[in-house]
Amino acid sequence: MTLLLGRRARLRWLHLIIGGALLMPYFLVGMVIVGSYSSGPGVFSSPFGQFTAFAYALPMAAVTGLFPLARPLSVAAARSLCGIPAGMLADGPARTRQARVRASGWLTLHVALGGVVSALTLVLPPFAVGVMTLPFVPAARESRTLGLPVVLDKPWILALAPFAGLAMLVALAGCAAAAGALLARRAPVLLGPTPDDRLAAAERRAAGLAVRNRLARELHDSVGHALSAVTLQAGAARRVLDSDPAFVREALEAIEETTRRTVGELDAVLGLLRRGEDDEAPDGPTLDGLDELLARCGIPVEYTVKGDPELVPRAVSREAYRIAQEGLSNALRHGGSGTRAELRITVDEHALELTLDNPLPGHPAAVRPGGGRGLRGITERAVLLGGSARSGPDDDGRWRLCARLPLHHPGQEHR
Repeated sequence: MTLLLGRRARLRWLHLIIGGALLMPYFLVGMVIVGSYSSGPGVFSSPFGQFTAFAYALPMAAVTGLFPLARPLSVAAARSLCGIPAGMLADGPARTRQARVRASGWLTLHVALGGVVSALTLVLPPFAVGVMTLPFVPAARESRTLGLPVVLDKPWILALAPFAGLAMLVALAGCAAAAGALLARRAPVLLGPTPDDRLAAAERRAAGLAVRNRLARELHDSVGHALSAVTLQAGAARRVLDSDPAFVREALEAIEETTRRTVGELDAVLGLLRRGEDDEAPDGPTLDGLDELLARCGIPVEYTVKGDPELVPRAVSREAYRIAQEGLSNALRHGGSGTRAELRITVDEHALELTLDNPLPGHPAAVRPGGGRGLRGITERAVLLGGSARSGPDDDGRWRLCARLPLHHPGQEHR
């Protein structure tokens, strides 16, 4: 009984009745077409005229289903009334030819089944109730009352009449349940995502992941570098707190300056989260600020540059700054304040090459849970610009970071 009159069956029955209501405007137009070439007072009430109008209505409904907005309306109704899980149906208007054809097929099937079930729902229950009352209402036994071909005056017919009427109602519920189940089975096929929809969804997910990865890299490189420098300076100040007040004062000033600048960089990164699609992304630091970074990075750095940095586009300059910042953070984190780094930048007409060397620590570096994101971020930055990056110990007992960034890449922004 649940299959015929349960909550899901009732909702699907309602969905079919809505389909019958949607069919009515097309059916009325079909009746006008039938009446235009048929004559006679009974043309609109004859079964032939109604079936002909029904046949005219379905192609008109199919054309309506080709409009892009037909799919989201059908999807919303199917989700709420047919019990289809949200992940099995497509989102948004039908943009491609294949999606529009599928949506048109669904609307045609919906209104066709809905028209039949709605007609049966309107006609059959009163007739079935009339049949069930035959043994109890003598006037109903006249053939003119129910439109039956014979007069119902035989005792065995009257005895079976209530069961016949009940069977009609059960058959109606069965037809509605079967039609609703058919719609539910066809919904994922006709209203589900097409290959183009899946590709578009995958591209949206990839774009979202790219934004998240960019934010993660920016936060890791800017905030991570600042925290490494602040931690080192605070530790050095603590060790000489009583013996060298002047050094402590300088360390505190450096900590204050580092945190102030980092807050500014953090605001720029968080601005990416607040901006709309049409807003321009905030600029991050570029190679123009590299001298200032080297002055406050916490370790002495020998810096040389060859070529003209003015040739470097802003997108490449921003990524080169972040790569140098992360390389210096690693040198500071693993080597301490006593380490000394060498940074070389070479710019020609094709690419920027960045090399950072620092001595390997005398003891193995501590393994941090979740560590290694900085080196992965360096590689991601280089690859996004069409370049490459590698890092590791060399034969001279030094850690070397090398990155090559093309100055012009088809996919990059030139800002």
